[in-house]
Amino acid sequence: MRKYLVFLLVVTFLSLGIHSCSLYQAAQNIQRLKFKISGINDFRLMGVSLTGKTKLTDLSWSDALKLKDLLTLKSFPVQFILDLDAYNPNDGKSTPIKSDATITAMDWRLVIDDVPTISGSINSPIAIPASGQSITIPLAMELDLYKFFSDKGYDKLVDLALALGGLNSDLTRVKLDVKPSVKTILGNVTYPSWITVVNKTYSN
Repeated sequence: MRKYLVFLLVVTFLSLGIHSCSLYQAAQNIQRLKFKISGINDFRLMGVSLTGKTKLTDLSWSDALKLKDLLTLKSFPVQFILDLDAYNPNDGKSTPIKSDATITAMDWRLVIDDVPTISGSINSPIAIPASGQSITIPLAMELDLYKFFSDKGYDKLVDLALALGGLNSDLTRVKLDVKPSVKTILGNVTYPSWITVVNKTYSN
């Protein structure tokens, strides 16, 4: 993907008669943006917060009553915020040129336990400054776990919800496929393939 992006922009530069080394460097910078999942926050099951919980018996009596229908309903609705960190390393120190970046749009697909679930998109600009520091993009997620994991049974669905949003949130069970569009001097350039983002290391 990196070679494809650089090749595409350099060919465009040449077709326009642009030969500056700085423009070539700008083309390389497009694919230097890096992404990582940094956290899951405000995880709710049927509107009941699981933050800080290790088991359902940690819930208050009133919250537990709100979940009583989960045993009979074929539904397991959850909502949470997935924190996506974006990092622009082009700070002018480790790279020849200091170059800010702007994500103009980004499609995403949420994967849990290697099962593709919901998808969505960001359609408002996000500036990623060339400061050598990451910024966090909060993504609001809302899905019915039963729709994708009905074969697990009630107990396993509870375990999954607590593993994702409870006290010991296990980010290794979540991946995010993203396809960003980045603003360049020639206009918007969309990555030609999906990037799979995990929590351990930055992906680009």
